[in-house]
Amino acid sequence: MSVINTATHLARRLRRKAGALARDRRGIAALEFALVAPLLLSMYFVTMEVSQGIETNKKVSRVGSMVADLITQQQQSITKAEIDAIMAIGESTLQPYNRSTGSIIVTAIEITDDTTPKVQVAWSRQMVKGAFSAAATKGDPTTVPAALNIKGSFLIRVESELNYKPVITWAAEGKGTLGLASAFDNIGMGETYYLRPRMSQTINCGDC
Repeated sequence: MSVINTATHLARRLRRKAGALARDRRGIAALEFALVAPLLLSMYFVTMEVSQGIETNKKVSRVGSMVADLITQQQQSITKAEIDAIMAIGESTLQPYNRSTGSIIVTAIEITDDTTPKVQVAWSRQMVKGAFSAAATKGDPTTVPAALNIKGSFLIRVESELNYKPVITWAAEGKGTLGLASAFDNIGMGETYYLRPRMSQTINCGDC
């Protein structure tokens, strides 16, 4: 009987302990925070990254429109130094974003008066990774949207592009991104604008 009484006594003590433990609410808040905090932090960083990405994409679009607008306001001629300066101004609008460098390509396009009009390059300049250089060669064939393919017209095309690097996947130079993050390491952003000269029929660049 003593063994049975001892076992019964132990069982009662265990039930009381279990009941007390079940009623004990100390530490619940800390446990809930530990479970919820990673989710809240993830949502915060994702929201921040999406908003930064949208804002940068808008800036990439503004780069193209601003460069095209400034060039088409020129008189009958422009120099490559002036084109380069305008592109530099355009690229600076991406600040404070500086995790990658955008590219800008400015192409003057002339459409001939031939029976079958030719769409060809009049002159072209580009800025890639902060360096300025010639782009397409004068006389090279190119294309324009069908609505803009008008005989005898002259167009300025500006292409702005950026490989956006999200801050949550960006690593210091020379360190590769691994795992799932590598799928979002570069997000391509770009815009193309076509404008006609405003002050003259054409805009020549003698030293391009």
